[in-house]
Amino acid sequence: MRLTAVAGRDFRNYERFDVELAEHLTVVVGPNGAGKTNLLEAIYFGCTGRSPRTSSERDLVRRGAPAARVEVTSVDDEGTRHTLEAGLQPGEPKRLRIDGSPVENLWSTPLRPLVSVFLPDRLDLVKGAPAGRRAHLDQLVAALWPARSETRQAYSRALAQRNALLGRIRAGGAGPATLDAWDAELARHGAELIANRREAVDALAPHFASRAADLGLPLAAEVAYRPRSRAADAAELAAELAERRAGDVERGFTVHGPHRDDLRLLHGGEALRDLGSQGQQRVGLLALLFGERDLLAQRRDRPPLMLLDDVMSELDADRRALLSALLREGGQGVLTATEREHVPGHDDAGALVLEVAGGTVRVAGGDGA
Repeated sequence: MRLTAVAGRDFRNYERFDVELAEHLTVVVGPNGAGKTNLLEAIYFGCTGRSPRTSSERDLVRRGAPAARVEVTSVDDEGTRHTLEAGLQPGEPKRLRIDGSPVENLWSTPLRPLVSVFLPDRLDLVKGAPAGRRAHLDQLVAALWPARSETRQAYSRALAQRNALLGRIRAGGAGPATLDAWDAELARHGAELIANRREAVDALAPHFASRAADLGLPLAAEVAYRPRSRAADAAELAAELAERRAGDVERGFTVHGPHRDDLRLLHGGEALRDLGSQGQQRVGLLALLFGERDLLAQRRDRPPLMLLDDVMSELDADRRALLSALLREGGQGVLTATEREHVPGHDDAGALVLEVAGGTVRVAGGDGA
């Protein structure tokens, strides 16, 4: 699955844009503040119906405009063309379409390209709270095994029901024994979720270590799954929940379970979030994303589209060359830079340079769009 074009109307600072993308490497150049990141965000929004930058989707609509819309065009392995559309009008449900037909979401459709995004703000994935890393790991599980994506949703529903019941018990409206059924339900989905996460991290680990070394982390790098529970199966997890029931009732919510898990990125045995420099944390995030790309290419023959924002600015010449080579040889990538010369290979045959300025996007040397 390859993205061939993206078009948008009233998205962020763009009144409109309509551009094609290269098969492997597209470089988006322009001064700071011109809208390079906004273009990457639009591509991600068109592929997923979500923003990778903000939960306040009202911000996506150009100031003064009533609504925003993005359409991406892709070609599958058989050469069939598909279109995905995401429209947003503040205060209204999002309008999502695949090949012209309305859908509830774009995230789960097999007709969209897988997509991975690096933004400087995404360093929170390395140094921020565990919730972001859990969500990222669950997205990897869903990309590797689409049929397993329901497990996380089922666990979340069971957790919400158990927490609601804990609130009623705490208020005197129910007895503790009423938790038995929800403990069993939560444990069943929780054990599956833990197994899925562990399998994904075990598969990812050698790819992460290899890419971290390639990209310049001086010590051995490791990605490690840290589940809150030590249970080997659903029965053991249910027993753990029962042991902690009194404390959960006192607090009014469930303290124990895979909703408290973490994914740790280690460098020389120490957490990158604690002891890694800013540059090492950036490289760690890149190694994670490219390691995931390698794994998805191996397991599903579907390397994700890589969207990389301002990634070259803190890399030396050797690392820039390596990163550019990775983008050209392994799938499709769109990369932003203030100068095209910062991207080795930008002038190779098949690469494409887009220039962003004044709210317009154009092929370098071509007309504005």
